[in-house]
Amino acid sequence: MKYSVMVEYALHSLVYLIDVPKNESIGIKDLSEFQGLSETYLSKVLGKLSKEGIVSSVSGVKGGYRLNRKPEDITFWDVVRAVEGEDPIFQCKNIKANFAYQNKKQKCESCSSQSNCTINSVMLEAEEHMRNYLRSKTIAWLEEELLRTLPKEQIEEDKKFFKKQIDNLNRIILDVCKFGLPE
Repeated sequence: MKYSVMVEYALHSLVYLIDVPKNESIGIKDLSEFQGLSETYLSKVLGKLSKEGIVSSVSGVKGGYRLNRKPEDITFWDVVRAVEGEDPIFQCKNIKANFAYQNKKQKCESCSSQSNCTINSVMLEAEEHMRNYLRSKTIAWLEEELLRTLPKEQIEEDKKFFKKQIDNLNRIILDVCKFGLPE
């Protein structure tokens, strides 16, 4: 079982977006630079989150991304589902359609033919437990954990990076409003 690295980048991006004021956004260039990713790759990640309503995309000069929900309303499962989809991890292949130890009266929900595979039932139940655990962890919880476990200097440095980017963009916009575009 393996989730793609897109899930990790999505979770990191959401943490960086927590402190963005409602009328601001962080550009894809800044987010990708900070994480050492290409803009194209991170755009795919954020596009999936945007499609699910987790983040919103802001166009224009101050364009970028911001959270579309409160951090306490975004669960790890929301992020996994947005990035990976909802298909079960275990895909029963009904290997032994005529296997003797099979309840032929019940239909297996993930198999195309009639079966009630005990193996499939156990695997799907385990996945449901995992989904419930991921539903119990939110982006707000993640931020609290990071604040508790990471060095304060690192957190302050990370937050300063994004604040500086927003401040620089605002300063440029003010200059353009005051003086017009340079010729």
